[in-house]
Amino acid sequence: MINLKPEVVAQIERVLSSVEMLLPKVAKAVDWKTCYAANWRRRSFSGYLEPVRVTDTIRLDQLLGVDEQKAIMVNNTRQFLNGYPANNALLWGSRGTGKSSIVKALLNEFASEGLRVIQVEKEDLVYIAEIFAAVEDLPYRFIMLCDDLTFEFGELSYKMLKSALDGSVYSAPENVLIYVTSNRRYLLPEYSSDHIGGKYVKGELQQSEVQDEKSSLSDRFGLWVAFHVFTQDRYLQAVQLCFQQWSDKLGKPIPWSEDAERAAIKWSHDKTKRCGRTAFQFSKNWVGKYLLKG
Repeated sequence: MINLKPEVVAQIERVLSSVEMLLPKVAKAVDWKTCYAANWRRRSFSGYLEPVRVTDTIRLDQLLGVDEQKAIMVNNTRQFLNGYPANNALLWGSRGTGKSSIVKALLNEFASEGLRVIQVEKEDLVYIAEIFAAVEDLPYRFIMLCDDLTFEFGELSYKMLKSALDGSVYSAPENVLIYVTSNRRYLLPEYSSDHIGGKYVKGELQQSEVQDEKSSLSDRFGLWVAFHVFTQDRYLQAVQLCFQQWSDKLGKPIPWSEDAERAAIKWSHDKTKRCGRTAFQFSKNWVGKYLLKG
């Protein structure tokens, strides 16, 4: 038996403590029977799936003004759940118009049929192969969601996602689809100089090499689903729907009036945006004040 000096023992303990901090967190396996969503959490040299309690109860019929977008995403997701061919999807467009909400609503709609969601931050796309390996043998269908995604040119995570969509060694297993939301159609910043270098080939204008490279990632998504700002009528319909939802939730009637309509229009002007998010934010402000007055 080796007798170590106390100072040596103390040093070994410090080393072991330091090493322990570098090791991945010991996490229980996600119980996908009861857990419908998870986040990928980075830790040291790897990561793990952290279960998420789904608290957003939004349903597809509560999303107003995006009927065409809903139909596209519902059909694609149903194809996926039934084991039929389905496409990875890029949901792009103006902020606050319902891109993320549609994905949440899809989960609420189809969780009982085996749909699950894994949310992955941009910086963690370098672990995409590990994420796929963690779920590829499970009897569920997974949407890997990258929300509000944008890149700078040349980022490693950009290259990893591009490889996964391209069907390379990082390609997704059969039970995983990739849904991405972004304000940018090409996921990269666009500059006027990008157009320099375009040329005509057999009478047709071809993109410059910079444009071609910038569009190469978004081109790999089978579906492009565009979201745009609302018309004023559609925005006011969304506000009224929010009023009705608050009324149902609180058990108190929230009247719609000319004053409410004028205030809603002014609110959208102040926000410089007519969209579902603006409608919801206005409804919280108006309904809260209405209830406070008693």
